[in-house]
Amino acid sequence: MTQQRLITHLRHVDLAVPDFAKQLDFYSGTWGLTAEHSDSGLAFLAAEGSPEQYVVRLRQATDKRIDLISFGAATPADVDTLAGQLAADGVTLVGEPDTLQTPGGGYGFRFFDNEGRTVEISADVAVREHRAIEEGESIPVRLSHVVLNSADPEGTRAFYEKHLAFALSDTLMHPRMGEMMWFMRINAWHHSLAIARGPHPSLHHASFELRGIDEYMRGTGRLLRAGVEKIWGPGRHKAGNNTFSYFLDPHGNTVEYTTELEVLDEDTWHPHMYDFSDPEVSDQWGTANAMNEFVAQRSFNDPDKGLFVAPPV
Repeated sequence: MTQQRLITHLRHVDLAVPDFAKQLDFYSGTWGLTAEHSDSGLAFLAAEGSPEQYVVRLRQATDKRIDLISFGAATPADVDTLAGQLAADGVTLVGEPDTLQTPGGGYGFRFFDNEGRTVEISADVAVREHRAIEEGESIPVRLSHVVLNSADPEGTRAFYEKHLAFALSDTLMHPRMGEMMWFMRINAWHHSLAIARGPHPSLHHASFELRGIDEYMRGTGRLLRAGVEKIWGPGRHKAGNNTFSYFLDPHGNTVEYTTELEVLDEDTWHPHMYDFSDPEVSDQWGTANAMNEFVAQRSFNDPDKGLFVAPPV
């Protein structure tokens, strides 16, 4: 049977950047998100197909970093229960559960994970008016997943399994380097979070779901025509069976267009151990540029300093 969980889904990822205007122009223009509720040095970006108030928040800051990752819970009671469990387990809370001052409101709290990232859990956030993405429309439907670089990936995996009831879907390994990436789920989607072995804590990539294969390819082509640097793709992964095209945003964060991420039967699923030295594991189609150490290093990103209390707005 599936383990009981108090979190339901991924809501948004919040990024701090030095050049706010350039980053906002990229995400609201080229990438295809919609800027709403924006203020000086702060922007909330929605995906047109998603009920979430926003899927990316941008904040002007001296240091580039992940400000926080946000997950949803079903009820305020679940938020309180989770906060109590985390505190009892010695996890550092940024504050007690309270009314949120972000778009859509709601009730939630923040805490630090094992490597100092800020994580938010919230419930009762107002649903955004959204729409069905039309055929041929190559903009994100929703935020699909977030992948973290970790200097202690085994510890990070254990933290999210123990405290947030994430389940392992699949693992990538390499004959020389050992286990390298863990795909973690909180619902039937193959992964909402993945953890990559890296030199330091940072964002590996944020992935955005498109409507289908045609829209995904149109989006990939649109970014190529716009001169956005592509680092890997287009192709189709083995783990998760999803398509991938990885690009760099103006601050060097890796962002992905994807579609057709696998939906699992959690009661019968057994995790695989995939050897990514096999080219079919990285890309079933064989259309992407080869994954090598130079491509991989593009997504190491700049180190996050950790233990940062993201502003309440």
